[in-house]
Amino acid sequence: MVKLNRIYTRTGDMGTTGLVDGSRAAKDSPRLIAIGEVDEANSAIGVAIVALADHPLAADLTRIQNDLFDLGADLATPGEDFAPSAMVLRIVAGQVERLERELDVMNDSAPPLTSFILPGGTAAAAAIHLARAIVRRAERAAVAAAHDVAINPLVLAYLNRLSDYLFVAARFINKDSGGDILWVPGASR
Repeated sequence: MVKLNRIYTRTGDMGTTGLVDGSRAAKDSPRLIAIGEVDEANSAIGVAIVALADHPLAADLTRIQNDLFDLGADLATPGEDFAPSAMVLRIVAGQVERLERELDVMNDSAPPLTSFILPGGTAAAAAIHLARAIVRRAERAAVAAAHDVAINPLVLAYLNRLSDYLFVAARFINKDSGGDILWVPGASR
């Protein structure tokens, strides 16, 4: 269990932060940018959970928030061995597969797409769409980091699948509240 007695340590005052192995990285390095984007995505999912109130999807999103902390730890662990252990958190295939199963169940209950959709609908669906867009940014940041350092390929798969999951989750929420808001090409000409 993590125990934090003090929030500030002053160790990052010169623009670096500690990684899991004890090494330090610049706060503006691609790895740290990806970690920050994942943190922002996690926060946006928290807003979506609040908007969902007692909807059953809120519990699934809370589990995903925990996955994103694991994913952040994975990103913060240098090295090319992506096997998890008692001391090393890594995203595993089962986490990606669970997203796919849950995504498929929600998608099966949604009407077929006939157009691109506008992010919106209910407050909860709009919050989920915003989280989806932030997850896409986190994915791009992780891909960029992978050009510089070794990144667990399952991190990239998880983020890619999560954005799909959130897209379908927003549609799932909207289907009982009037449906998706369809894009009308050229409507405001």
